[in-house]
Amino acid sequence: MNYDTFVDQVARRTRTDSEQAVRLTHATLETLAERLTGGEVLDLASQLPAPLQLVLKPGPSIEAAQRFGAAEFVARVAQRAEIDETAAREAVRAVFTTLREALTGGEFDDVVTQLPRDYRQMVEPALTPGGSVLRRA
Repeated sequence: MNYDTFVDQVARRTRTDSEQAVRLTHATLETLAERLTGGEVLDLASQLPAPLQLVLKPGPSIEAAQRFGAAEFVARVAQRAEIDETAAREAVRAVFTTLREALTGGEFDDVVTQLPRDYRQMVEPALTPGGSVLRRA
């Protein structure tokens, strides 16, 4: 999936313009990069368009994932995007759904397995019928 298509899909799902969709996408991906191991961030970035790869570049000292739950994830996205938490929750769902469509070879499932169960409400809309479920407790 190319960058414009990714942004357009997020904009459509969040019923916002492209500029806001870019902010929502960046805020979500930056937060996701903090929550994933460095190796998984690199794997994820390798399948995304160049402008989104730049958002996901892990630093040299972040091989370990930060441990925080879904509520903190939403709060971080809200702060980064300068929106309220209800809008942030919807934005995260939209970006996860778009990621699912953009990624190949089971990469989305690899991302999902690094997230605890309390992320289920944000991730499940992105899962296809009969798709993978969260395997972490």
